[in-house]
Amino acid sequence: MTAKTVIANYTPEMTETVKAEYAKGTPVEQIAQMVGKTARSVIAKLSKEQVYKPAAKEAGKREMKKAEMVAAISTEIGVNEEVLESLEKATGPALMAVLKALRNE
Repeated sequence: MTAKTVIANYTPEMTETVKAEYAKGTPVEQIAQMVGKTARSVIAKLSKEQVYKPAAKEAGKREMKKAEMVAAISTEIGVNEEVLESLEKATGPALMAVLKALRNE
């Protein structure tokens, strides 16, 4: 059995620098340049140190629900809503494109 030698990617000083700069609000890309690492590496290190907070993702904003779009399409073409019920399986953007085309928007 051979023993595996573990080589530290970050010295304790580098770790403290990364954590301190991140706490000050320095962008990860800039911190990565400072310590000679990639941004992904810095993010991984900050995550391991339990200080990294990912940027909040903005939820997709939709104009209306699929069922509402299907109802509007049925009104535009003068067909009973139940006839077009299976259209709800289409993607939201596709339904919106059809609705806008019907409304000449």
